[in-house]
Amino acid sequence: MTRPRVKICCISSVNEAFTAVTYGASALGLVGKMPSGPGVIEDKLINEIAKVVPPPISTFLLTSETNVDEIISHYKRVNTSTIQIVDELENRQYQKLRDELPNVKLVQVIHVIDNNSVTEAIEISAFVDAILLDSGNPNLSVKELGGTGRIHNWDLSKQIRESIKIPLFLAGGLNKDNVKQAIEYVQPFGLDLCSSVRTNGRLDEQKLEDFFRAMD
Repeated sequence: MTRPRVKICCISSVNEAFTAVTYGASALGLVGKMPSGPGVIEDKLINEIAKVVPPPISTFLLTSETNVDEIISHYKRVNTSTIQIVDELENRQYQKLRDELPNVKLVQVIHVIDNNSVTEAIEISAFVDAILLDSGNPNLSVKELGGTGRIHNWDLSKQIRESIKIPLFLAGGLNKDNVKQAIEYVQPFGLDLCSSVRTNGRLDEQKLEDFFRAMD
């Protein structure tokens, strides 16, 4: 089985970015303004980090914007390699995003709640470069759009992975104790984590080392 790529999310400084890369991250998540959840940083800092990260490493802007023009505007302030859309895109205007930002990869987050999430992931997979499965709930009065630290139903995750033709990232409650099981059962292209490699909100080198070792 191919070893999944690892995206470390909630990167809060240039130093954290290089620490994550040193331990094996192939992508970094940079969190823009959110209604809830951890890791939010200013757009100026996202831009600074994106500028200094070495080219093989992907930089993901996590945007909670749902209007395509607002997403484009947000992107132009940060210039990451990838846009991670954490909520539902209005009118599914993915083609407009493609036309305006032809060199930027698009990743759509699907919050795995029930069988409707499976249907949504399959439909949207036709428009984006990757699907990322997380454990938020955009239907709450204060939307949860990631960073919950909760595991969702991996049966649904596996069903989605088997039904789409593009890469799938798995997020939500992954840690050194369950990562092997997640890899073997879901067989994702990539893993995405935030809280499980942090102590008091800061990236923890020992936890990073333990996580990457647990994958082998």
